Amino acid sequence: MLYVKVAEILEEQGITRATLAEMTGLRPNVISEICNNQRTTINREHLARIAKALNITDVSRLIELR
Repeated sequence: MLYVKVAEILEEQGITRATLAEMTGLRPNVISEICNNQRTTINREHLARIAKALNITDVSRLIELR
């Protein structure tokens, strides 16, 4: 199962989900679902926006196989 680590990264960087939504242009409920690993599919565009907003260049920082 793929696990998305966005919630952990936000906590590390002191960024709220609402702020990430503003930074990425994604709806707050989308950010919430991603952070809570409630999505059964991962939109690559969403991950790219999140990675860019959080200055992440290594996808392994965002997702891992569990």
